[in-house]
Amino acid sequence: MIRRRLPSIISVSSHFLKTKPISNPSPLLQFHSFQCSNPINKNGSFWFQGIRAYSLLSLNDLRGNVPRKQKTRKGRGIGSGKGKTAGRGHKGQKARGNGKLGFEGGQTPMRRRLPKRGFKNPFSLTFQPVGLGKIAKLINGGKIDSHELITMKTLKDTGAIGKQIEDGVRLMGRGAEQIKWPIHLEVSRVTVRAKEAVEAAGGSVRRVHYNKLGLRALLKPEWFEKKGRLLPKPARPSPKLKDKVDSIGRLPAPTKPIPFFTEEEPASSPA
Repeated sequence: MIRRRLPSIISVSSHFLKTKPISNPSPLLQFHSFQCSNPINKNGSFWFQGIRAYSLLSLNDLRGNVPRKQKTRKGRGIGSGKGKTAGRGHKGQKARGNGKLGFEGGQTPMRRRLPKRGFKNPFSLTFQPVGLGKIAKLINGGKIDSHELITMKTLKDTGAIGKQIEDGVRLMGRGAEQIKWPIHLEVSRVTVRAKEAVEAAGGSVRRVHYNKLGLRALLKPEWFEKKGRLLPKPARPSPKLKDKVDSIGRLPAPTKPIPFFTEEEPASSPA
């Protein structure tokens, strides 16, 4: 009631009152000091003098943070205006259930009118590239030991490649002039320039094959220990990939390289 009567009280008393708002008022309460310019003395006392506080927020004004407009309830009688047909009208396709997505009334839909273009190869492989210059920089920084075998797990743990490795790692020839000592690597693919640079320095590069599960076992062996599972056996490459790899990947991550044998060495070794 005070909130409703406050404007009228202020308007009636404005001709003989001077309002002085208090500095830094509270956001819930606003106090006004009313000082009478011409106070009326009745029986030796002032008729109006002092400070009155008017609350601009009362308990009956508090409400939850909910929308004021309620949701329209359809099919609840003709009095609401949305009863019976619920705003859909009489009969017809739109008055019944929802239509099929992309249906255009019987004519050829857009998805069939447009021509097909290209395809997605289900057998495509995505390899994450890494250059020889980056590997040489990590070796000089002491993060990679050049005397041990450098595997894809070594490259991942040292930050040479990202964490998202889909099908393997491709060794690139960027920074090949920085390789001046022999290193031994096992990666999924290698370019001609990178292989020549590593072999010229006295090292070796072996292309190994890992499937999806084997690559996970190589990069994250702790995942299998956490699940209480054994490491899977290395998978053989498919006939189409036999010419693109040198050997099957080893699990767990190896530390020593496998030497390359020529055709004459195995024949002379028994003798």
